[in-house]
Amino acid sequence: MKTILLQVGKTVGKHFIAGINDYTERISHYMPFEIVTIPELKNTKHLSEGQQKQMEGELILKQLQPSDTVVLLDEHGGEFRSIQLAKWLEQKQQTARRLIFVIGGPYGFSDEVYARANEKISLSKLTFSHQMVRMVFTEQIYRACTIIKGEPYHHE
Repeated sequence: MKTILLQVGKTVGKHFIAGINDYTERISHYMPFEIVTIPELKNTKHLSEGQQKQMEGELILKQLQPSDTVVLLDEHGGEFRSIQLAKWLEQKQQTARRLIFVIGGPYGFSDEVYARANEKISLSKLTFSHQMVRMVFTEQIYRACTIIKGEPYHHE
């Protein structure tokens, strides 16, 4: 199974970039993993939030294949403890050909992206910046991989 983190807009903070790169490299020892970045829209001052979500949504949907399992990182999604996430990921490894996690733009997802999604998950009830979500998410995927392999990174 190939796992992809699809994100709108590049990561800009050097500390976030370093952390994300570190966890991405670690994850790659367990499974094929890559981050695909959709460039931020330009000249958005004249666009409404709805128009911006719509345009970003079209760009997200172009990245997806019909057989993909699509999981949105969304504040209204289900929450996991780390061990539950590992069990969930292990199950997906048996059933999904490509597992696509999506972090949307600043206003969230269009209705079309929600309709295409297979699931939604939330990292927390707290609100994080998109930059921070990327690092927290990659760390949690790495943690899940180590739990699946029974390695000592995670402590209960």
